[in-house]
Amino acid sequence: MPVTTLSNKTLKTLKCPEGQLKIDFHDKACKGLTIEVRASGGRTWYLRYYNARGKQRQSRLGDVKDLSLDQARNLANKYRSMIALGENPFANKDELKLVPTLKSFISDSYMPYIKGYKRSWDTDWSLLKNHILPTFGHRYMDEVTKRDVVDFISQHRLTHKPGSVNRVIILLRYIFNLAIRWEIPGITKNPTAGVPLLEENNKLERYLTQDEAQTLFAAVKQSENVMLAFIVPMLILTGTRKREVLDAKWSEFDLDRRLWRIGMSKSGKARHVPISDGVLTLLESVPRIDGCEYVFANPATAKPYVSIYCSWNTARKTAGLPVLRMHDLRHSFASFLVNNGRSLYEVQKILGHTQIKTTQRYAHLANDTLLDAANQVAKLVPLVMPNQISAVRLIQVA
Repeated sequence: MPVTTLSNKTLKTLKCPEGQLKIDFHDKACKGLTIEVRASGGRTWYLRYYNARGKQRQSRLGDVKDLSLDQARNLANKYRSMIALGENPFANKDELKLVPTLKSFISDSYMPYIKGYKRSWDTDWSLLKNHILPTFGHRYMDEVTKRDVVDFISQHRLTHKPGSVNRVIILLRYIFNLAIRWEIPGITKNPTAGVPLLEENNKLERYLTQDEAQTLFAAVKQSENVMLAFIVPMLILTGTRKREVLDAKWSEFDLDRRLWRIGMSKSGKARHVPISDGVLTLLESVPRIDGCEYVFANPATAKPYVSIYCSWNTARKTAGLPVLRMHDLRHSFASFLVNNGRSLYEVQKILGHTQIKTTQRYAHLANDTLLDAANQVAKLVPLVMPNQISAVRLIQVA
């Protein structure tokens, strides 16, 4: 690297040798100040220095078009003094270089993480690919603001239902929370913080009555799929998900402790479902296949069913319940619990909800139970009954 005393006059004569892409000239009058001269004609000021670990570093000061020689020297002297005092004048610039774009964070960090524990990771990827990445993928994560999120929601709700918009908000919020938790450089706040979810009025939840449940039981017994008569009652009696039942193994059931351990639930964590008397009776009646580890296996393959839609569709129509979804059996299980006085906490634990707000959807079902409880107070305190007010002894004040 050539060493020379730079001046405004010599700056005009500095050229990159033919055949080279660039060359550095060191200013003899200012320690560490370097000018990079490129074959393209571009010129940039740099400062070379040793950091606290004794390693040589080179950081950009600015373009020659923006900084004169005197300004570059003053800046170099200032930064060199800061470095001598243990400060890093380039810390912000170094950190900004480490801030990932949303697209790179998702591909390098988020997706590998959720694939390790979340069974429904492909749903996340679909939301990311179709909704979030086209809008925010190219942006650095520290550049995404709350205003950007609000504008995105305003546009998104024009073509999507509130529930769909909320799923995108929740996913984006989770991604930024992870970035903060993992201390990704430059990510100090979540742009979705304080952004409320939209009111959802499009949730269609169907709850079976006891009579409808009996009618459905009768219909599945007539099904050509012999296992449907065991699968549907199992769904209603446990409140588990369809895939959890179809993939259930005999080894997961501890009949002595009356517990069914579902090793991989939707949340990616194991959970335990109590085995009621009805479930115990059902399991005892399920026909076993020699050498088969699955409880509700397809008799033809000894493997879990890939789909039981056709037989289910026929059965629900036979029962006069053509719009009943298989997932509604899970809702029905919860409704039977709540309407019989069981707490939402108990429902949450049995259904395996990680958050109580998910279980809150069943709170309105307990109105009859709550009303009966409130009436007990009225029976115990006759003062509040207008036709019994005379029966209350008045206390005379002296």
